[in-house]
Amino acid sequence: LADGIKRARPRPSDAPPPPPSAEIVAEEDAAKEKKDPDRQTLLQRINSLTPAEKIKTALTGNQEERLLLIRDSNQLVARAVLGSPKLTDGEVEAFAMMKNVTEEVLRHIAMNRAFMKRYMVAVALVNNPRTPLDVTLPLINRLNERDLKNLSLNKNVPDTLRSLGMKLYKLKKEPQHSKLPGKH
Repeated sequence: LADGIKRARPRPSDAPPPPPSAEIVAEEDAAKEKKDPDRQTLLQRINSLTPAEKIKTALTGNQEERLLLIRDSNQLVARAVLGSPKLTDGEVEAFAMMKNVTEEVLRHIAMNRAFMKRYMVAVALVNNPRTPLDVTLPLINRLNERDLKNLSLNKNVPDTLRSLGMKLYKLKKEPQHSKLPGKH
């Protein structure tokens, strides 16, 4: 009986090796990515680029690359994204809604007439809490009743903008009475 128990135990040479630690695995993965740049994620690849390469990528890259580069801390890179010939109206609208872009990007969108022709870009800029007040106040006059009401209920925007939205909503909502001379 004792001989059977001894035989059932694995011998040290037969035992499987211990699993590698997480640190060793992470180091091996990092080494593989350095050897094989095709295996890098898009974010890793963009972070490794120089500013000049980022600008070139912003002008010639695809939609995913522009989405990452618009948030770059270098303003030249962000402006290159907004100047890209491949930029679509939907992308500009998405940039105007983003809360993690700089104020300069939002200001640049508001100054561009081609971007501001789209009503949804103006709505997105007004509802974005990062957009400066001097940019949003002139845009508020373009909004329709429904968007003014939504703006007056939006707790993320400054109080000044919210109260002005409520005033304009009430003005647009009340019926326009024609003033006839004489009877009042």
